[in-house]
Amino acid sequence: MKLTGQEEEVIAAKPTDNVEAYDAYLRGLAYTLKHANYANTLRAQKCLKEAVRLDPKFALAWALLAYVDADGYVALTLQPTIALREEARHAAETALTLQPNLGEAVLAKGRYQYACLKDYDSAVRYYEQARQFLPNSARIPELLAYVARRRGQWDQSESYFNEAERLDPRNAGLLSEHALYFAVRRRFPEALRKFDQALNVTPDDVDNLAEKAAIAQAEGDLPRAAALLAPLHPNADDISALETQVYQAILERRPAQVIPRLEEILAKPDLALGFFNGELRFWLGWAQEVAGDHARAQESWRQARSELESFLKEQPENFALIGDLALTNMGLGDKAAAFSFAEQALAANPIEKDALYGPASLEVLARVAAGMGEPERAIAAFETLLSIPYQGALAEGVPLTPALLRLDPMFDPLRNNQRFQKLLASPAPK
Repeated sequence: MKLTGQEEEVIAAKPTDNVEAYDAYLRGLAYTLKHANYANTLRAQKCLKEAVRLDPKFALAWALLAYVDADGYVALTLQPTIALREEARHAAETALTLQPNLGEAVLAKGRYQYACLKDYDSAVRYYEQARQFLPNSARIPELLAYVARRRGQWDQSESYFNEAERLDPRNAGLLSEHALYFAVRRRFPEALRKFDQALNVTPDDVDNLAEKAAIAQAEGDLPRAAALLAPLHPNADDISALETQVYQAILERRPAQVIPRLEEILAKPDLALGFFNGELRFWLGWAQEVAGDHARAQESWRQARSELESFLKEQPENFALIGDLALTNMGLGDKAAAFSFAEQALAANPIEKDALYGPASLEVLARVAAGMGEPERAIAAFETLLSIPYQGALAEGVPLTPALLRLDPMFDPLRNNQRFQKLLASPAPK
């Protein structure tokens, strides 16, 4: 094989002459290859900001910073503020300006288009353009899998995941996302096998273990879920895993065991968690309510509402934040506000634009309807939700199943409704 002059230049080129900047970049890169939770995303962002501070002409680091910012914006593993969206745009454009033919920079611009603007057509164009620079990159089919998933092109998404795994079979983050794909389609045995593959690479990954527990919950197997969750000790920044433990206690109707832990965390909240502190306070209120302490639950929900509302101005498109406000107002008995926020969440991320996360807001609406005396509206939403794949509204994001409808205390007002009882008896959706 003969290399052209241009190829030799590319091979010989060093991304930076600053060893400290390169070290910071490598540490950031390592965090991006782990499960994309809040803690790992925040650490990756911190390392990459340090890399570009040390070498402002380090295009590869700017590209990865743009990717991490955009990923955090869309997956809510960072606070999805207007400022973060602008930081992602600036980083992507800086990388492209410094090195227009850098494949990673082209990918980063595509990721920004996908994550921050929901411009899927433009994102796909950038990803395909990047192929000429990165012909063997697993990242390209991986990103195309995410686009297909958002568009509801589920079989196409699976094909892209398989292609990406052939190119990078030990990428734990990729394996976890592929497992999540199976989970949202309620193909639980395949999801569990894929999570086990990821755990073979990163054996102590708290989120992967919590995801397995969430699947057990969705299958109605609370003892198996409890066994998976018992050894885990997630911090507040492992937000989904922590909420899965709280949800387990609520499903078991034994929430007293998790209330002290939530109170301990919220006594000294990590300000970097942003709206998630308000979300945890909602969970605290829910646990207190199920424990029979109505007065303290009301107090927690009032505080949660105040905290959550303070983030609305900076995060106007954050459907999860708006959904939290809907559920919190439901707890407080404010029917008008609860329905208003639930409908705002649906408008902020419509199902037509996002087949993966969009239905989560419909789940929130169904929960509000169940709690606010609108059973027929709730059941109509459940019928839709049980028939489609989607990322669920709570904790690790497993979609609703008949088993969860049977176990979740939030649906107790519907227990005597015949249409609801039919849903409980229906076979698990596929």
